[in-house]
Amino acid sequence: MSKIGLIVEGGGMKCAYSAGILDAFLDEDITFDYAIGVSAGSANVASFLAGQRGRNLRYYTDWIKDPGYFGIKSFIKTGNLFGLQHIYGDMTNSTGVDPIDFPTLSANPTEYWIVATDAATGKPVYFPKSKMKQDDYRCIMASCALPAACKPIEIDGKRYYDGGVTDAIPVQRAMDDGCDKIVAILSKPRGFIKKPEGMRFLYSRMCRKFPNTVKALDNRHIMYGKCQQLLYNLEKEDKAFIFAPSNPPKMSTYTMDREVEQQLYDLGMKDFYDAEDQFKKFLIN
Repeated sequence: MSKIGLIVEGGGMKCAYSAGILDAFLDEDITFDYAIGVSAGSANVASFLAGQRGRNLRYYTDWIKDPGYFGIKSFIKTGNLFGLQHIYGDMTNSTGVDPIDFPTLSANPTEYWIVATDAATGKPVYFPKSKMKQDDYRCIMASCALPAACKPIEIDGKRYYDGGVTDAIPVQRAMDDGCDKIVAILSKPRGFIKKPEGMRFLYSRMCRKFPNTVKALDNRHIMYGKCQQLLYNLEKEDKAFIFAPSNPPKMSTYTMDREVEQQLYDLGMKDFYDAEDQFKKFLIN
């Protein structure tokens, strides 16, 4: 029997797309043996595994104007352009305005991993679900801590940055963990070619205490291309099924437009149902 793994790429506000597809999965009672998420994709996976349909969408629409969510005020106050503690702490905790159902997430039998980057080594780190506790979601914060835009997150005395820096589409990891077939939700359209990181002066300065992270950022486009190629090769072998935005609205990682986010979520729903028959055949063959 196949072990089917789900990979959800990061991409900041572009992850409203995967929120739509994950809600379609919930609507259709689609589950996986294994799930691994990167950056905002890891947070989307958590809501999916907790069975909380619509929760991810609210974080891309209802809550984006919350003062602590994003912006210069957050950066000045906390050193984070995205208010990671506010989003994945204050709001997500059991006493927050939109808490995650941690008991359901914890009890879900799906194997769940979260990708982060060790700031000191510049290598990917994979946190298991068991690393999280009720109201302690630092693993997700770490996975979302964009270098230069956010401070690294400390866990057990080590500091971590965004997982997308070192393993943006963790196909090899899913295979190493025994997955025979992979379902990948990307935040960029097919044919996307990642260019070398811009603003090197900024990130090399902001991350100067972590030269291996700077090196990883310098090589990020190379890593990304390798991840893509491995995924596309598996697709040719009918071992991977890819969801990628078919007609995404023009936006950036930092877009804070509720209507655009809703459009992207709706596109995820549409892309799922357009491919539903083909996708379900993939799952059972």
